[in-house]
Amino acid sequence: MEQRRCPDCGVTMEETKVRDTESSRLLITTGKRDGLLGTIGLENRAELQGVCCPECGLVRLYADLE
Repeated sequence: MEQRRCPDCGVTMEETKVRDTESSRLLITTGKRDGLLGTIGLENRAELQGVCCPECGLVRLYADLE
């Protein structure tokens, strides 16, 4: 994961784990798939990565779109 800086403090944010209580990770849907899987309604998903500022506590989520 690339280094991210806090927009408020300017310090490097630290990676943090973000989890749903029922699963081991948070996911978002990023749109319908192409081809046969898309025609039956399946969607692409991306895992969320969290970062937290050690100074002010700001938390941000970024989708892993790769």
